[in-house]
Amino acid sequence: MSELDLPVVDFAPDRWGNPEHAITLPESLQATLDALGIHPLAAPVAPEDVALGASAVPAATRTALVEALGAPYVSDEAVDRLRHTRGWSTPDILKMRAGDASDAPDLVLRPGGHDEVVEVLRICSDAAVAVVPYSGGTSVVGGLTPGHEGFHGVVALDLGRLEGLTSLDAVSRTATLRAGTRGPRAEELLQADGFTLGHFPQSYEGASIGGYAAARSAGQSSAGYGRFDDMVVGLVLATPRGTLELGTAPKSAAGPDLRQLVLGSEGTLGVITSVTVRVRPVPTVRVFEGWRFASFEAGAEAVRRLAQDGPLPTVLRLSDEVETALNLADPASAGSGSSGCLAITGYEGAPDEVAARRAAATSVLLELGGELLGEEAGEKWRTGRFHGPYLRDPLLDAGALVETLETVTFWSNVPRLKQAVTEAVQGALLVYELPSLVMCHLSHVYETGASLYFTVACPQSEDALAQWGSAKAAANAAIRGVGAAITHHHGVGRDHRDTYAEEIGPLGVDVLRAVKATLDPAGILNPGVLVSR
Repeated sequence: MSELDLPVVDFAPDRWGNPEHAITLPESLQATLDALGIHPLAAPVAPEDVALGASAVPAATRTALVEALGAPYVSDEAVDRLRHTRGWSTPDILKMRAGDASDAPDLVLRPGGHDEVVEVLRICSDAAVAVVPYSGGTSVVGGLTPGHEGFHGVVALDLGRLEGLTSLDAVSRTATLRAGTRGPRAEELLQADGFTLGHFPQSYEGASIGGYAAARSAGQSSAGYGRFDDMVVGLVLATPRGTLELGTAPKSAAGPDLRQLVLGSEGTLGVITSVTVRVRPVPTVRVFEGWRFASFEAGAEAVRRLAQDGPLPTVLRLSDEVETALNLADPASAGSGSSGCLAITGYEGAPDEVAARRAAATSVLLELGGELLGEEAGEKWRTGRFHGPYLRDPLLDAGALVETLETVTFWSNVPRLKQAVTEAVQGALLVYELPSLVMCHLSHVYETGASLYFTVACPQSEDALAQWGSAKAAANAAIRGVGAAITHHHGVGRDHRDTYAEEIGPLGVDVLRAVKATLDPAGILNPGVLVSR
């Protein structure tokens, strides 16, 4: 089984990913924690000991939902409700570890098709019951934490039964996938016919097709395959007022492209039930390499040259000095240390094309001061790329606070943005008189700019939620202060909502609210996410 053929599993309520892949901290990383004075705090509350309130959905509404879906697909079981509580940010996990399930849905609904989704939305709209569309559940920005006020309960609409490949057009190279299809399952289905989506975000194990679209996801191979919103050519949206089908051709001049309105809407305008995407032939050759640059500035210049003038690798990313030294991409060697800055290049495609692109890129990287580390370093990153999130749980157990944030800006603004966010986060954490590490890498690149992805680590204070809240608020302010976008691929959710409102301005917020009022008059869809009520 390759790292792209991961099994589809349900995540535990309080742990990331497949329980069989759980790891313990490497000795080198544990030594780093000891040196920073990081020690375990209170033991987490076990999921089975988390208290849940009674379901608030009115009996008549529940009866209507059972009639629409069937009794087996309407659940108020504790394990279901806990599994659909919030997402997978560190604050989400900290709350669950503290026994706080106050955002748990009252019911979990599992529709089997588009028409059932439409009927559920009609029932809930008439009854003023809030609906949280739930695909893979991997949001890290509060995208699954709705406002409860003014509603007669909240239900999680789990799209897991909307699974599978419904059509494949090999001539046009498009495929239609149902929204609940997880990333590994989508690849399994497509590769059986010789195609790949090429979309591999770090949430690949858990995230689903519908979630990719709803959050404008970006995969680690975006330099070669594009972001997910670049791949979408059509979609079907269920709303409380009916169905919206979009995408009759690849491009059109027939008014504004409403597909772009739905992409990134985070379940606030409707529920995406299927997506038609561009696919490509499965590559016959994959080569990954590591490069070392003396500094982040030197590496960023080389990455920019490739992004702007080519040739562009399929994967292109650059870690700064701190992240390179900690080597967090590979848990087995985390904390082992390395000098300079590590860049990863990956090439996928036909043999001749890969060889030509690789040779030309190598020439550019050598010219700009890169030191080739070889395929071993690249393969280490490739095979460990989905393992990084598994470090968070043992780090939290050990008393460390670990969280990520990301942003995007134009190339000329990258140095200023990196410095501003780093200093803002470090300054906010200084209040707690605890040491901190702020790491950064360029995760996605374009001709005109790049995404910066930050990882923050420090000892947990007695109130770790407030501690991270301070750091996150400072980071958000710094991002807006230098004119960068509040998010590149994590989405807006609740965590970025207010800063996003500043970014698009009052008129932009009014536009979104007007569209929501048209499609969701009762405001039941993911209330409080993306835009305030």
